[in-house]
Amino acid sequence: MSKLEEMKLLALCAATDNREAFSRLVELHQDALRRFLLNLTGGNASLVDDLAQETFLKAWIGVRSFKGMSGFRTWLFRIAVNEFVSNRRKQAPEPLGGEWPQHLSEIGIGGGQQQSEDSLDVATALGALPADERMVILLFYLEDIPIKKICKITGMPEGTVKSHLSRGRTHLARFFKNN
Repeated sequence: MSKLEEMKLLALCAATDNREAFSRLVELHQDALRRFLLNLTGGNASLVDDLAQETFLKAWIGVRSFKGMSGFRTWLFRIAVNEFVSNRRKQAPEPLGGEWPQHLSEIGIGGGQQQSEDSLDVATALGALPADERMVILLFYLEDIPIKKICKITGMPEGTVKSHLSRGRTHLARFFKNN
């Protein structure tokens, strides 16, 4: 979908509460958002369902406040990050390593035995990262979002995002060197 079509759908949502237009936007962005949340939560599918639902609900409620200063996807991911952080604050402190699914095919990683073992290593390495580093690594590498947009999504200054990327890469390299 082109940016122009997306803008048209957003205008319809804001001006006329057009649910069909919003449904199209959800269809367009839900796979990427859910993939990001699934990796961010360490494969907790039920939490992903809750976070995605809250994200889209808040986006629907707040669509009139969307100013278009960033792309809709950036705005949507920002809401998702806020939901994740809010949920994390309500929960007990996160252990260093997250809980990752045994069958990684559910997060879009799969294939042969070797690929499955490699995927498990990547999932384990990501799970061992602190939450902020994992979030930045996932946005940059998995979602292919540039640093400036990551700053908007996370609310972190550019230097902090770059530091998290650098530290995250170092931690991942160290993990793979030792395993």
